[in-house]
Amino acid sequence: MTSNQTGPLIGGIFGLVFIQANAGALPQAVGVPLRVLGAAAFLGLFVALRRARAPRTADTPQRTFGRGYWLVVAAEVIALAAGLVVINSVLHAPHAVVGWIALVVGVHFFGLAAVWRMPSLRRLAAALSACGAVGLALAASGFSPAVIAAVSGIAPGVLLLASVWSSVLAKPGRGTSPA
Repeated sequence: MTSNQTGPLIGGIFGLVFIQANAGALPQAVGVPLRVLGAAAFLGLFVALRRARAPRTADTPQRTFGRGYWLVVAAEVIALAAGLVVINSVLHAPHAVVGWIALVVGVHFFGLAAVWRMPSLRRLAAALSACGAVGLALAASGFSPAVIAAVSGIAPGVLLLASVWSSVLAKPGRGTSPA
């Protein structure tokens, strides 16, 4: 796989993980079909990415996994860890964890948009960040884990998978979507 296939694959994996990890908080009649649909969407994406062999052109953004990428990921990991410590050990609010994760993942896409010079990622960054912020607000307001999981877990997973699929369908072989 090329780096322009690897990035979308990573985005798809995280979309799938968001759905799989959070569908369990929903009623089984909703959670199980969501898990199946998420897995099917990811498997289809994987096949589409593997088949996409179009050559890179001068107008295709080059996604590199160099220093800038790793700095964004390192900042993401530090923010996740610090937030999880505060949420669990200080605030004793484990129901807010999924909101925090979605917020940090969303913010990390702003960094990737800058590093990869891909302004289109800002829309995904804003959407994921909003899902996380709303999830944190819902947790602070005492909403049920199912509502928080739907807003801050399922919705970001769907957004990630849809963003990658949109990219693959719009530009076969080029993959200009998240990682």
